[in-house]
Amino acid sequence: MFYVHEVHSVDGRHEDRFEARLRHDWAPAVADGDHARLLHYLHLAHGSGPSYRVVTVTAVTDGAAWGHLVDRTLTGDLAPIAAGLDECRHDVVAKVLAPLPWSGMQEIDLSTVGVGGVDHDPVLFMEDTVWPREGLLETYVERSGAHYASWMDTGDEAETSLLQVEASFRTVWGAGARREIVLWQRVTRPRWMSGLLITEVPAELKAPGTWMHDGLELRDQWESRILRSARWSPTA
Repeated sequence: MFYVHEVHSVDGRHEDRFEARLRHDWAPAVADGDHARLLHYLHLAHGSGPSYRVVTVTAVTDGAAWGHLVDRTLTGDLAPIAAGLDECRHDVVAKVLAPLPWSGMQEIDLSTVGVGGVDHDPVLFMEDTVWPREGLLETYVERSGAHYASWMDTGDEAETSLLQVEASFRTVWGAGARREIVLWQRVTRPRWMSGLLITEVPAELKAPGTWMHDGLELRDQWESRILRSARWSPTA
């Protein structure tokens, strides 16, 4: 299974129109059959990055389903809907992701994913995009699961952490920057976010043996986004 990750630069004047068209026109049309579904519709929180950015994630069952979705968007039934979305945005940048071996999100039964979504409280996610050092991509994939993810999911850290690791992906060859890892983490204690912003990382979390320290052998560049799900987003 693959995941199509898109960042939409929305025209602020048409923010609501863009969301309505994507919810009521695009998402139901994409869900024609059980080979593709919109999973997430998320707003980049104002004050945490460029204005009026929306992130969507669409699941497709395999490469053939992805290719079929591309054909429909270029010359098929999705083309006029995409044109309507283009009227409400400046640009969209997409990449195709595959789950890492240790990711908690692997295969999804798309027939169980609703199309229009149901009303739910917004959920915050921290999306980290990581660029491993040259030649160390595969090492990063293995050690991030063995070290960081296992540490976050076990022991005291799982009970007290601000974040819960839900999934991790890598870009598919030919469909995004080659050395790119995307980590999805649910913000389980939103009120603790202020501490992350106003307090330096404690020394004990940067000591040898911690991922913040040991991971520097594999990467030192990443970008974090704070994303807030829409109330109707099919997957919260």
